[in-house]
Amino acid sequence: MFTVQQIELAHEKVKTGADFPKYIQDIKELGVIAFETFVKDSHTQYFGENNFSINSHPQYEELYIAEITDAHKFMAQLKLHQQGKTDYFTFCKDCAEAGIEKWKVDLNQMTCTYYDQSDHEILVEEIPN
Repeated sequence: MFTVQQIELAHEKVKTGADFPKYIQDIKELGVIAFETFVKDSHTQYFGENNFSINSHPQYEELYIAEITDAHKFMAQLKLHQQGKTDYFTFCKDCAEAGIEKWKVDLNQMTCTYYDQSDHEILVEEIPN
């Protein structure tokens, strides 16, 4: 199975959202089938075959997640991030300000789904191959 260290090595190559599809391919090759990242501190739970899972440590001090979700603001910030105009931490701060609590990535379906604090789907995106 994979380790958090292997995943972190792959993640070190990600500088902007434009690098995300390559990162997904790299961790998929490690055996990751899904993961869930929490915006408040960027800790992530990774899932593999046969109910295998591991958790990463928080990556920064906790952010306050806005109680009211602003989907339009979030989508505008996501677009900037995907164009390579913001770094990861800036994107996480933007998510928090827009009320995004977490995202879940399904590497079999190649989707990334963003959720608010009430666990409502805000956006489901297909991940480019």
